[in-house]
Amino acid sequence: MEKIKKFFQTADKFAAYCGCELLDVGKGTSKVQMKIQPHHLNGYGSVHGAAIFTLADFAFAAAGNSHGQIAVAINVSVNFVKAAKHGILTAVAAETSVSPKIGTYNIVVTDDTGDIVATFQCMAYRKNEPVPVK
Repeated sequence: MEKIKKFFQTADKFAAYCGCELLDVGKGTSKVQMKIQPHHLNGYGSVHGAAIFTLADFAFAAAGNSHGQIAVAINVSVNFVKAAKHGILTAVAAETSVSPKIGTYNIVVTDDTGDIVATFQCMAYRKNEPVPVK
């Protein structure tokens, strides 16, 4: 798991640019955090949906690729349930099913108080290629 964690900490440039930090990865699971910064806010002063999506997608990528085989998103459904304005957001991904070609995941994004900010249901397609870890 350490190789997968190191790979995503260094290779996912967009997640790093957005301030996403991979805290943990296990078989089919991950935990990611993002400290809310002014550039994450939309015109209403709450975290932009794209910033929340990026956080959850990064958690999905780490969990989906944790088996060592490249997994790419083929479907994502998101529900934004509470606005966030400051503090730290945390995304936790959990695998709900896995097969040689398809994996499904639930990701829950919470704020500092533990309130749910968004939920994601994701499906990954597993390619017949290893994750390029070193």
